[in-house]
Amino acid sequence: MEAAGERSLPEPGSQDSRAGDDIEIVVNVGGVRQVLYGDLLSQYPETRLAELMGCLAGGYDTIFSLCDDYDPGKREFYFDRDPDAFKCVIEVYYFGEVHMKKGICPICFKNEMDFWKVDLKFLDDCCKSHLSEKREELEEIARRVQLILDDLGVDSAEGRWRRCQKCVWKFLEKPESSCPARVVAVLSFLLILISSVVMCMGTIPELQVLDADGNRVEHPTLENVETACIGWFTLEYLLRLFSSPNKLHFALSFMNIVDVLAILPFYVSLTLTHLGARMMELTNVQQAVQALRIMRIARIFKLARHSSGLQTLTYALKRSFKELGLLLMYLAVGIFVFSALGYTMEQSHPETLFKSIPQSFWWAIITMTTVGYGDIYPKTTLGKLNAAISFLCGVIAIALPIHPIINNFVRYYNKQRVLETAAKHELELMELNSSGAGEGKVGCSRSDLDSLPPEPVGEEGPSWSSRLKISHSDTFIPLLTEEKHHRTRLQSCK
Repeated sequence: MEAAGERSLPEPGSQDSRAGDDIEIVVNVGGVRQVLYGDLLSQYPETRLAELMGCLAGGYDTIFSLCDDYDPGKREFYFDRDPDAFKCVIEVYYFGEVHMKKGICPICFKNEMDFWKVDLKFLDDCCKSHLSEKREELEEIARRVQLILDDLGVDSAEGRWRRCQKCVWKFLEKPESSCPARVVAVLSFLLILISSVVMCMGTIPELQVLDADGNRVEHPTLENVETACIGWFTLEYLLRLFSSPNKLHFALSFMNIVDVLAILPFYVSLTLTHLGARMMELTNVQQAVQALRIMRIARIFKLARHSSGLQTLTYALKRSFKELGLLLMYLAVGIFVFSALGYTMEQSHPETLFKSIPQSFWWAIITMTTVGYGDIYPKTTLGKLNAAISFLCGVIAIALPIHPIINNFVRYYNKQRVLETAAKHELELMELNSSGAGEGKVGCSRSDLDSLPPEPVGEEGPSWSSRLKISHSDTFIPLLTEEKHHRTRLQSCK
Protein backbone atom coordinates (compact mmCIF):
# COMPACT_ATOMS: atom_id res chain seq x y z
CA MET A 1 0.00 0.00 0.00
CA GLU A 2 1.30 3.42 -0.86
CA ALA A 3 2.09 5.76 1.99
CA ALA A 4 -0.18 8.71 2.63
CA GLY A 5 0.79 11.83 0.73
CA GLU A 6 2.91 9.86 -1.76
CA ARG A 7 1.98 8.39 -5.10
CA SER A 8 4.00 6.32 -7.54
CA LEU A 9 4.27 6.85 -11.27
CA PRO A 10 1.14 6.07 -13.35
CA GLU A 11 1.01 3.82 -16.38
CA PRO A 12 2.78 5.09 -19.52
CA GLY A 13 0.49 7.06 -21.79
CA SER A 14 -2.32 7.39 -19.21
CA GLN A 15 -4.15 10.65 -18.59
CA ASP A 16 -2.72 10.83 -15.07
CA SER A 17 0.84 10.96 -16.36
CA ARG A 18 1.82 14.30 -14.87
CA ALA A 19 4.64 15.50 -12.68
CA GLY A 20 4.17 16.38 -9.05
CA ASP A 21 6.20 17.09 -5.94
CA ASP A 22 4.81 13.99 -4.19
CA ILE A 23 5.81 11.57 -6.97
CA GLU A 24 8.11 8.73 -6.00
CA ILE A 25 10.81 7.83 -8.57
CA VAL A 26 12.54 4.45 -8.37
CA VAL A 27 15.78 4.15 -10.33
CA ASN A 28 18.17 1.22 -10.62
CA VAL A 29 21.68 2.35 -11.56
CA GLY A 30 24.11 -0.47 -12.22
CA GLY A 31 22.21 -2.80 -9.87
CA VAL A 32 21.89 -0.24 -7.05
CA ARG A 33 18.27 0.70 -6.31
CA GLN A 34 17.51 4.26 -5.26
CA VAL A 35 14.21 5.94 -4.33
CA LEU A 36 13.91 9.65 -5.10
CA TYR A 37 11.05 12.06 -4.56
CA GLY A 38 9.59 14.73 -6.79
CA ASP A 39 10.12 17.61 -4.38
CA LEU A 40 13.87 17.03 -4.56
CA LEU A 41 14.06 16.45 -8.29
CA SER A 42 11.92 19.48 -9.14
CA GLN A 43 14.65 21.76 -7.77
CA TYR A 44 16.62 21.12 -10.97
CA PRO A 45 14.03 20.46 -13.70
CA GLU A 46 16.64 20.44 -16.50
CA THR A 47 18.33 17.28 -15.16
CA ARG A 48 17.63 13.78 -16.50
CA LEU A 49 16.14 12.50 -13.25
CA ALA A 50 13.68 15.41 -13.11
CA GLU A 51 12.60 14.67 -16.67
CA LEU A 52 11.60 11.16 -15.61
CA MET A 53 8.62 12.58 -13.68
CA GLY A 54 6.89 13.69 -16.87
CA CYS A 55 8.21 11.15 -19.37
CA LEU A 56 5.37 8.62 -19.00
CA ALA A 57 2.91 10.84 -20.82
CA GLY A 58 4.96 10.43 -23.99
CA GLY A 59 4.88 6.64 -23.91
CA TYR A 60 7.70 4.17 -24.23
CA ASP A 61 9.54 6.17 -26.88
CA THR A 62 10.01 9.04 -24.45
CA ILE A 63 10.91 6.68 -21.62
CA PHE A 64 13.63 4.88 -23.57
CA SER A 65 15.08 8.20 -24.71
CA LEU A 66 15.89 8.91 -21.05
CA CYS A 67 16.77 5.49 -19.62
CA ASP A 68 18.01 2.10 -20.76
CA ASP A 69 14.96 0.14 -19.61
CA TYR A 70 11.71 0.52 -17.68
CA ASP A 71 9.71 -2.08 -15.73
CA PRO A 72 6.00 -1.09 -15.62
CA GLY A 73 5.29 -3.73 -12.98
CA LYS A 74 7.78 -2.31 -10.50
CA ARG A 75 7.58 1.25 -11.84
CA GLU A 76 11.40 1.18 -11.97
CA PHE A 77 13.82 2.89 -14.35
CA TYR A 78 17.06 1.10 -15.25
CA PHE A 79 20.35 2.75 -16.13
CA ASP A 80 23.55 1.01 -17.15
CA ARG A 81 25.80 3.58 -15.52
CA ASP A 82 28.42 3.71 -12.78
CA PRO A 83 26.63 3.45 -9.40
CA ASP A 84 29.50 5.02 -7.46
CA ALA A 85 29.47 8.09 -9.66
CA PHE A 86 25.67 8.25 -9.43
CA LYS A 87 25.85 8.40 -5.62
CA CYS A 88 28.05 11.47 -5.98
CA VAL A 89 25.87 13.10 -8.65
CA ILE A 90 22.61 12.90 -6.66
CA GLU A 91 24.23 14.96 -3.90
CA VAL A 92 23.26 18.00 -5.94
CA TYR A 93 19.60 17.40 -5.03
CA TYR A 94 20.36 17.23 -1.30
CA PHE A 95 23.26 19.66 -0.81
CA GLY A 96 23.31 21.80 -3.94
CA GLU A 97 26.85 20.70 -4.89
CA VAL A 98 28.68 17.64 -6.12
CA HIS A 99 31.83 16.09 -4.67
CA MET A 100 33.84 13.50 -6.58
CA LYS A 101 34.94 10.48 -4.58
CA LYS A 102 38.58 9.54 -4.46
CA GLY A 103 39.47 6.84 -6.96
CA ILE A 104 36.99 7.90 -9.68
CA CYS A 105 38.49 9.03 -12.96
CA PRO A 106 37.72 12.78 -13.31
CA ILE A 107 37.05 12.49 -17.06
CA CYS A 108 34.66 9.58 -16.55
CA PHE A 109 32.94 11.48 -13.77
CA LYS A 110 32.48 14.47 -16.07
CA ASN A 111 30.88 12.17 -18.63
CA GLU A 112 28.55 10.87 -15.92
CA MET A 113 27.54 14.42 -15.00
CA ASP A 114 26.89 15.16 -18.66
CA PHE A 115 24.70 12.06 -18.94
CA TRP A 116 22.63 13.02 -15.89
CA LYS A 117 22.49 16.60 -17.27
CA VAL A 118 23.99 18.11 -14.13
CA ASP A 119 25.96 21.26 -14.89
CA LEU A 120 29.65 21.37 -14.01
CA LYS A 121 29.11 24.56 -12.03
CA PHE A 122 27.74 22.37 -9.21
CA LEU A 123 31.06 20.52 -8.99
CA ASP A 124 33.10 21.71 -6.02
CA ASP A 125 36.27 23.71 -6.65
CA CYS A 126 38.52 21.06 -5.11
CA CYS A 127 37.16 18.52 -7.59
CA LYS A 128 37.40 20.93 -10.53
CA SER A 129 41.15 21.17 -9.96
CA HIS A 130 41.46 17.38 -10.37
CA LEU A 131 39.35 17.55 -13.53
CA SER A 132 41.50 20.33 -14.98
CA GLU A 133 44.69 18.44 -14.15
CA LYS A 134 43.42 15.25 -15.79
CA ARG A 135 42.25 17.21 -18.83
CA GLU A 136 45.70 18.75 -19.18
CA GLU A 137 47.26 15.29 -18.99
CA LEU A 138 45.00 14.02 -21.77
CA GLU A 139 45.83 17.05 -23.89
CA GLU A 140 49.54 16.43 -23.31
CA ILE A 141 49.14 12.76 -24.29
CA ALA A 142 47.24 13.79 -27.42
CA ARG A 143 49.95 16.32 -28.26
CA ARG A 144 52.70 13.71 -27.89
CA VAL A 145 50.79 11.19 -29.95
CA GLN A 146 50.21 13.80 -32.65
CA LEU A 147 53.91 14.65 -32.72
CA ILE A 148 54.80 10.99 -33.13
CA LEU A 149 52.20 10.58 -35.87
CA ASP A 150 53.50 13.67 -37.64
CA ASP A 151 56.99 12.21 -37.56
CA LEU A 152 55.81 8.87 -38.92
CA GLY A 153 53.47 10.24 -41.58
CA VAL A 154 54.67 11.47 -44.97
CA ASP A 155 52.36 13.66 -47.01
CA SER A 156 52.91 12.99 -50.68
CA ALA A 157 51.22 16.30 -51.56
CA GLU A 158 54.03 18.27 -49.90
CA GLY A 159 56.84 19.66 -51.98
CA ARG A 160 60.40 18.40 -51.97
CA TRP A 161 61.63 21.38 -49.93
CA ARG A 162 58.95 20.83 -47.27
CA ARG A 163 59.79 17.13 -46.97
CA CYS A 164 63.49 17.95 -46.71
CA GLN A 165 62.71 20.53 -44.04
CA LYS A 166 60.80 17.95 -42.02
CA CYS A 167 63.61 15.42 -42.32
CA VAL A 168 66.22 17.92 -41.09
CA TRP A 169 63.99 18.97 -38.19
CA LYS A 170 63.40 15.38 -37.13
CA PHE A 171 67.09 14.57 -37.59
CA LEU A 172 68.19 17.37 -35.23
CA GLU A 173 65.29 17.49 -32.76
CA LYS A 174 64.35 13.80 -32.41
CA PRO A 175 67.44 11.74 -31.49
CA GLU A 176 65.25 8.66 -31.05
CA SER A 177 64.02 8.83 -34.65
CA SER A 178 67.08 7.09 -36.15
CA CYS A 179 70.56 5.86 -35.35
CA PRO A 180 72.36 8.73 -37.19
CA ALA A 181 70.23 11.27 -35.32
CA ARG A 182 71.27 9.65 -32.05
CA VAL A 183 74.93 9.84 -33.07
CA VAL A 184 74.59 13.54 -33.88
CA ALA A 185 72.94 14.18 -30.50
CA VAL A 186 75.77 12.40 -28.67
CA LEU A 187 78.35 14.34 -30.71
CA SER A 188 76.68 17.64 -29.84
CA PHE A 189 76.62 16.66 -26.17
CA LEU A 190 80.35 15.84 -26.24
CA LEU A 191 81.20 19.13 -27.98
CA ILE A 192 79.35 21.03 -25.26
CA LEU A 193 81.46 19.29 -22.62
CA ILE A 194 84.68 19.86 -24.59
CA SER A 195 83.97 23.58 -25.08
CA SER A 196 83.21 23.98 -21.37
CA VAL A 197 86.44 22.20 -20.41
CA VAL A 198 88.44 24.32 -22.89
CA MET A 199 86.95 27.49 -21.43
CA CYS A 200 88.12 26.44 -17.95
CA MET A 201 91.58 25.32 -19.11
CA GLY A 202 92.13 28.62 -20.89
CA THR A 203 92.29 30.38 -17.52
CA ILE A 204 95.18 28.22 -16.20
CA PRO A 205 98.38 30.39 -16.25
CA GLU A 206 100.61 27.43 -17.15
CA LEU A 207 98.60 26.85 -20.35
CA GLN A 208 98.61 30.50 -21.42
CA VAL A 209 101.11 32.16 -23.76
CA LEU A 210 102.43 35.73 -24.04
CA ASP A 211 101.38 37.93 -26.94
CA ALA A 212 103.44 40.69 -28.58
CA ASP A 213 102.61 43.14 -25.77
CA GLY A 214 103.57 40.71 -23.03
CA ASN A 215 99.99 39.94 -21.95
CA ARG A 216 98.86 36.43 -21.18
CA VAL A 217 96.35 35.02 -23.66
CA GLU A 218 94.84 31.61 -24.33
CA HIS A 219 96.90 28.97 -26.05
CA PRO A 220 96.28 28.90 -29.84
CA THR A 221 95.40 25.21 -29.72
CA LEU A 222 92.63 25.88 -27.19
CA GLU A 223 91.37 28.75 -29.31
CA ASN A 224 91.22 26.49 -32.36
CA VAL A 225 89.26 23.87 -30.44
CA GLU A 226 86.84 26.51 -29.24
CA THR A 227 86.47 27.91 -32.76
CA ALA A 228 85.61 24.43 -34.06
CA CYS A 229 82.99 23.94 -31.31
CA ILE A 230 81.44 27.34 -32.00
CA GLY A 231 81.31 26.51 -35.71
CA TRP A 232 79.39 23.32 -34.93
CA PHE A 233 76.99 25.14 -32.59
CA THR A 234 76.38 27.82 -35.22
CA LEU A 235 75.68 25.30 -37.97
CA GLU A 236 73.37 23.33 -35.71
CA TYR A 237 71.41 26.44 -34.69
CA LEU A 238 71.02 27.70 -38.27
CA LEU A 239 69.83 24.31 -39.53
CA ARG A 240 67.31 24.03 -36.73
CA LEU A 241 66.12 27.59 -37.37
CA PHE A 242 65.61 27.07 -41.11
CA SER A 243 63.88 23.71 -40.64
CA SER A 244 61.64 24.89 -37.79
CA PRO A 245 57.90 24.83 -38.64
CA ASN A 246 57.32 27.93 -36.48
CA LYS A 247 60.35 30.20 -36.60
CA LEU A 248 58.97 32.87 -34.26
CA HIS A 249 58.20 30.34 -31.56
CA PHE A 250 61.62 28.78 -32.14
CA ALA A 251 63.45 32.09 -31.75
CA LEU A 252 61.60 33.00 -28.53
CA SER A 253 62.06 29.59 -26.89
CA PHE A 254 64.16 29.68 -23.72
CA MET A 255 66.58 26.92 -24.76
CA ASN A 256 67.13 28.53 -28.16
CA ILE A 257 67.87 31.87 -26.48
CA VAL A 258 70.49 30.01 -24.43
CA ASP A 259 71.97 28.68 -27.68
CA VAL A 260 72.24 32.22 -29.04
CA LEU A 261 73.89 33.48 -25.84
CA ALA A 262 76.38 30.60 -26.07
CA ILE A 263 77.61 31.47 -29.57
CA LEU A 264 77.03 35.24 -29.79
CA PRO A 265 79.94 36.32 -27.49
CA PHE A 266 82.44 34.59 -29.79
CA TYR A 267 81.39 36.59 -32.85
CA VAL A 268 81.02 39.87 -30.93
CA SER A 269 84.47 39.53 -29.39
CA LEU A 270 85.90 38.58 -32.80
CA THR A 271 84.33 41.69 -34.31
CA LEU A 272 85.62 43.94 -31.52
CA THR A 273 89.10 42.49 -31.77
CA HIS A 274 89.46 43.17 -35.50
CA LEU A 275 87.29 46.27 -35.96
CA GLY A 276 86.89 47.80 -32.51
CA ALA A 277 90.48 48.98 -32.22
CA ARG A 278 89.85 51.52 -34.97
CA MET A 279 86.91 53.10 -33.12
CA MET A 280 88.02 52.96 -29.48
CA GLU A 281 91.08 52.51 -27.35
CA LEU A 282 92.70 49.10 -27.16
CA THR A 283 92.20 48.94 -23.39
CA ASN A 284 88.45 49.39 -23.75
CA VAL A 285 88.35 46.72 -26.44
CA GLN A 286 90.17 44.24 -24.20
CA GLN A 287 87.81 44.96 -21.31
CA ALA A 288 84.77 44.44 -23.56
CA VAL A 289 86.21 41.18 -24.86
CA GLN A 290 86.87 39.94 -21.32
CA ALA A 291 83.28 40.81 -20.32
CA LEU A 292 81.94 38.90 -23.30
CA ARG A 293 84.11 35.89 -22.51
CA ILE A 294 82.28 35.58 -19.20
CA MET A 295 79.06 35.01 -21.15
CA ARG A 296 80.55 31.79 -22.52
CA ILE A 297 79.40 30.06 -19.35
CA ALA A 298 75.90 30.07 -20.90
CA ARG A 299 76.92 27.15 -23.11
CA ILE A 300 76.82 24.81 -20.09
CA PHE A 301 73.04 25.29 -20.07
CA LYS A 302 72.94 23.68 -23.51
CA LEU A 303 73.27 20.38 -21.66
CA ALA A 304 69.62 20.73 -20.61
CA ARG A 305 68.61 20.09 -24.23
CA HIS A 306 70.08 16.59 -24.05
CA SER A 307 69.21 15.78 -20.43
CA SER A 308 65.62 15.00 -19.41
CA GLY A 309 66.70 15.17 -15.75
CA LEU A 310 67.79 18.82 -16.06
CA GLN A 311 64.58 19.66 -17.89
CA THR A 312 62.56 18.03 -15.13
CA LEU A 313 64.49 19.99 -12.51
CA THR A 314 63.82 23.23 -14.37
CA TYR A 315 60.08 22.60 -14.58
CA ALA A 316 59.97 21.50 -10.94
CA LEU A 317 61.61 24.75 -9.84
CA LYS A 318 59.16 26.73 -11.98
CA ARG A 319 56.29 24.98 -10.19
CA SER A 320 57.90 25.67 -6.80
CA PHE A 321 58.04 29.45 -7.00
CA LYS A 322 55.76 29.74 -3.98
CA GLU A 323 57.99 27.52 -1.82
CA LEU A 324 61.14 29.25 -3.05
CA GLY A 325 59.61 32.64 -2.26
CA LEU A 326 58.73 31.37 1.21
CA LEU A 327 62.33 30.24 1.72
CA LEU A 328 63.73 33.60 0.63
CA MET A 329 61.28 35.44 2.88
CA TYR A 330 62.33 33.35 5.91
CA LEU A 331 66.00 34.01 5.20
CA ALA A 332 65.48 37.73 4.55
CA VAL A 333 63.66 38.23 7.86
CA GLY A 334 66.26 36.21 9.76
CA ILE A 335 69.18 38.01 8.11
CA PHE A 336 67.79 41.42 8.98
CA VAL A 337 66.96 40.52 12.59
CA PHE A 338 70.18 38.67 13.48
CA SER A 339 72.48 41.13 11.71
CA ALA A 340 70.93 44.01 13.66
CA LEU A 341 71.23 42.08 16.93
CA GLY A 342 74.81 41.06 16.16
CA TYR A 343 75.83 44.63 15.37
CA THR A 344 74.24 45.93 18.60
CA MET A 345 75.76 43.23 20.85
CA GLU A 346 79.26 43.55 19.38
CA GLN A 347 79.58 47.32 19.84
CA SER A 348 80.81 46.87 23.42
CA HIS A 349 83.94 45.02 22.23
CA PRO A 350 86.89 47.28 21.31
CA GLU A 351 88.02 45.04 18.41
CA THR A 352 84.60 44.37 16.94
CA LEU A 353 84.35 43.18 13.33
CA PHE A 354 80.76 44.42 12.96
CA LYS A 355 81.28 47.93 11.60
CA SER A 356 77.67 48.47 10.40
CA ILE A 357 74.38 46.64 9.99
CA PRO A 358 74.71 46.34 6.17
CA GLN A 359 78.16 44.83 6.70
CA SER A 360 76.63 42.43 9.22
CA PHE A 361 74.29 41.14 6.52
CA TRP A 362 77.17 39.11 5.11
CA TRP A 363 77.82 37.50 8.51
CA ALA A 364 74.11 36.68 8.93
CA ILE A 365 73.93 35.13 5.42
CA ILE A 366 76.92 32.82 5.86
CA THR A 367 75.75 31.86 9.37
CA MET A 368 72.13 31.07 8.54
CA THR A 369 73.15 29.08 5.48
CA THR A 370 75.64 27.11 7.64
CA VAL A 371 78.65 28.18 5.53
CA GLY A 372 80.63 30.19 8.10
CA TYR A 373 83.77 31.47 6.30
CA GLY A 374 85.19 32.87 9.54
CA ASP A 375 86.13 36.29 8.16
CA ILE A 376 83.53 37.92 10.46
CA TYR A 377 82.70 36.36 13.81
CA PRO A 378 81.35 37.57 17.18
CA LYS A 379 83.66 38.04 20.17
CA THR A 380 81.23 38.79 22.99
CA THR A 381 79.16 36.25 24.90
CA LEU A 382 75.84 37.70 23.77
CA GLY A 383 77.11 37.87 20.23
CA LYS A 384 78.04 34.17 20.27
CA LEU A 385 74.62 33.32 21.72
CA ASN A 386 73.01 35.32 18.92
CA ALA A 387 75.13 33.43 16.37
CA ALA A 388 74.03 30.05 17.78
CA ILE A 389 70.35 31.02 17.61
CA SER A 390 70.73 32.35 14.05
CA PHE A 391 72.42 29.09 13.03
CA LEU A 392 69.53 26.99 14.38
CA CYS A 393 66.90 29.26 12.85
CA GLY A 394 68.70 29.09 9.50
CA VAL A 395 68.65 25.28 9.52
CA ILE A 396 64.92 25.25 10.28
CA ALA A 397 64.11 27.97 7.72
CA ILE A 398 65.94 26.11 4.94
CA ALA A 399 64.57 22.67 5.85
CA LEU A 400 60.88 23.64 5.95
CA PRO A 401 60.27 24.47 2.23
CA ILE A 402 62.67 21.83 0.88
CA HIS A 403 60.23 18.94 1.28
CA PRO A 404 57.49 20.48 -0.93
CA ILE A 405 60.11 21.31 -3.58
CA ILE A 406 61.33 17.69 -3.59
CA ASN A 407 57.73 16.47 -3.81
CA ASN A 408 57.10 18.71 -6.81
CA PHE A 409 60.19 17.31 -8.52
CA VAL A 410 59.20 13.68 -7.85
CA ARG A 411 55.58 14.30 -8.85
CA TYR A 412 56.53 16.00 -12.11
CA TYR A 413 59.14 13.36 -12.94
CA ASN A 414 56.68 10.51 -12.35
CA LYS A 415 54.01 12.37 -14.31
CA GLN A 416 56.31 12.72 -17.31
CA ARG A 417 57.07 9.00 -17.23
CA VAL A 418 53.37 8.17 -17.01
CA LEU A 419 52.54 10.50 -19.91
CA GLU A 420 55.30 8.98 -22.02
CA THR A 421 54.06 5.46 -21.28
CA ALA A 422 50.45 6.48 -21.94
CA ALA A 423 51.39 7.97 -25.30
CA LYS A 424 53.12 4.73 -26.30
CA HIS A 425 50.11 2.68 -25.19
CA GLU A 426 47.82 4.98 -27.17
CA LEU A 427 49.90 4.39 -30.29
CA GLU A 428 49.85 0.64 -29.71
CA LEU A 429 46.07 0.75 -29.30
CA MET A 430 45.68 2.77 -32.50
CA GLU A 431 47.85 0.26 -34.34
CA LEU A 432 45.80 -2.62 -32.91
CA ASN A 433 42.53 -0.96 -33.94
CA SER A 434 43.82 -0.27 -37.42
CA SER A 435 44.91 -3.88 -37.86
CA GLY A 436 41.56 -5.08 -36.51
CA ALA A 437 39.72 -2.84 -38.92
CA GLY A 438 41.64 -4.40 -41.77
CA GLU A 439 40.74 -7.95 -40.75
CA GLY A 440 37.12 -7.40 -39.76
CA LYS A 441 34.80 -4.95 -38.07
CA VAL A 442 34.30 -4.87 -34.34
CA GLY A 443 30.76 -4.96 -32.95
CA CYS A 444 27.54 -5.62 -34.79
CA SER A 445 24.99 -3.68 -36.76
CA ARG A 446 21.18 -3.87 -36.84
CA SER A 447 21.27 -6.34 -39.73
CA ASP A 448 23.65 -8.58 -37.79
CA LEU A 449 21.28 -8.59 -34.82
CA ASP A 450 18.28 -9.39 -37.00
CA SER A 451 20.09 -12.37 -38.49
CA LEU A 452 20.53 -14.01 -35.08
CA PRO A 453 18.29 -17.03 -34.36
CA PRO A 454 15.21 -16.50 -32.18
CA GLU A 455 15.57 -17.07 -28.46
CA PRO A 456 14.28 -20.39 -27.13
CA VAL A 457 11.20 -19.96 -24.98
CA GLY A 458 11.15 -21.45 -21.50
CA GLU A 459 14.82 -22.36 -21.47
CA GLU A 460 16.65 -21.53 -18.29
CA GLY A 461 19.84 -19.55 -18.22
CA PRO A 462 20.77 -16.26 -19.82
CA SER A 463 19.66 -15.72 -23.40
CA TRP A 464 21.89 -14.50 -26.20
CA SER A 465 20.39 -11.01 -25.92
CA SER A 466 21.61 -10.75 -22.34
CA ARG A 467 25.09 -11.80 -23.42
CA LEU A 468 25.46 -9.19 -26.15
CA LYS A 469 28.44 -6.91 -25.52
CA ILE A 470 26.58 -3.68 -26.04
CA SER A 471 27.54 -0.66 -23.93
CA HIS A 472 25.14 1.73 -22.21
CA SER A 473 25.70 4.33 -24.90
CA ASP A 474 24.60 2.13 -27.81
CA THR A 475 22.01 -0.20 -26.25
CA PHE A 476 19.65 -1.22 -29.04
CA ILE A 477 16.21 -0.98 -27.43
CA PRO A 478 14.06 -1.51 -30.61
CA LEU A 479 15.41 -5.05 -30.86
CA LEU A 480 13.39 -5.98 -27.77
CA THR A 481 10.13 -4.18 -28.56
CA GLU A 482 8.20 -7.44 -28.98
CA GLU A 483 8.81 -8.43 -25.37
CA LYS A 484 5.99 -7.82 -22.99
CA HIS A 485 7.70 -5.51 -20.53
CA HIS A 486 10.59 -4.34 -22.72
CA ARG A 487 13.16 -6.16 -20.66
CA THR A 488 16.83 -5.85 -21.58
CA ARG A 489 20.01 -7.53 -20.38
CA LEU A 490 20.00 -5.25 -17.31
CA GLN A 491 16.82 -6.84 -15.94
CA SER A 492 17.91 -10.26 -17.07
CA CYS A 493 21.13 -9.93 -15.08
CA LYS A 494 19.12 -8.67 -12.11
